[in-house]
Amino acid sequence: MISKDIYQAAFLLENNEVVAIPTETVYGLAANIYDEVAVKRIYQIKGRPQNNPLIVHVGSKEVVQDLVSEIPSKAKQLMDKFWPGPLTLVLPKKDTVADYITSGKNSVAVRMPNHPETLKLLNLLKFPIAAPSANPSGSISPTSAEHVARYFDTKIPMILDGGECQNGIESTIIGFDGELPVLYRLGSIAVETIESEIGTIRIQNFEEKTPNAPGMMFKHYAPSTKTILVTDIVDAMDFYKGKKIGLLLFNSKFNSTDCVAKEVLSVTADLEEAAANLYAAMHRLDQLELDIIIAERFPDNQLGNTINDRLKRASST
Repeated sequence: MISKDIYQAAFLLENNEVVAIPTETVYGLAANIYDEVAVKRIYQIKGRPQNNPLIVHVGSKEVVQDLVSEIPSKAKQLMDKFWPGPLTLVLPKKDTVADYITSGKNSVAVRMPNHPETLKLLNLLKFPIAAPSANPSGSISPTSAEHVARYFDTKIPMILDGGECQNGIESTIIGFDGELPVLYRLGSIAVETIESEIGTIRIQNFEEKTPNAPGMMFKHYAPSTKTILVTDIVDAMDFYKGKKIGLLLFNSKFNSTDCVAKEVLSVTADLEEAAANLYAAMHRLDQLELDIIIAERFPDNQLGNTINDRLKRASST
């Protein structure tokens, strides 16, 4: 059921149900972090590996004190600059945070989302919520209530409709090795933007067996349609000539009668616009029963790096 009723969503969460919620990044599957049955239900619904930790969403910075044992100075700096917003921080956890949230790790991923309905919901509740993306594990993340409904309409009691996600791509995840920042996931805030605040960041964003944060798996964010990431669209089109081809382009005016469909993410070459449109375009292409999706490689800077990361994982075999 798709609904805009925040109070009904709060009632369901208080009664240990799983509810889909909007954020500025992607929609999430939410549950009370202190209810083990509800949290494990998230893993079951998604088919999520048990070694993949969850992000805890809070409605205020003050709540973080209940969850973590230490906040490095650079983490405080990032919270002050980017919260509420698409930044997740991985910090040492208190014993109040159960191992079923963190996949047994001594750290917990926390963020304060920047979505008015979800912030209101969080401040109605007496507990934080765990909320990984509302999609089957490894598939395209949802950026609308309709995307979630196609995945899970019969499996959850409610999808809180907050419109299309503004950023349209997951949060950036930063952890710390002592006081030294480590990037675990490229996301809606570019690395360059974060480094301008706290200095150089070590990048450590691939880990299959014991990921420190979500989004580190090699195969992720993937359509059911075979997808490849290329620098030369013409060569790729020639190689797959005769196939039902869909193109996923940055701002290209590339025209061809050999493709079935074409998605241009930003006619003005705006990387933020392209990031916001990425998953919705992938969803549309994936519904066309194509033989292959050919994605154009983006510039390797700012959010282009994040988009390339998602497309690499979508095309990983």
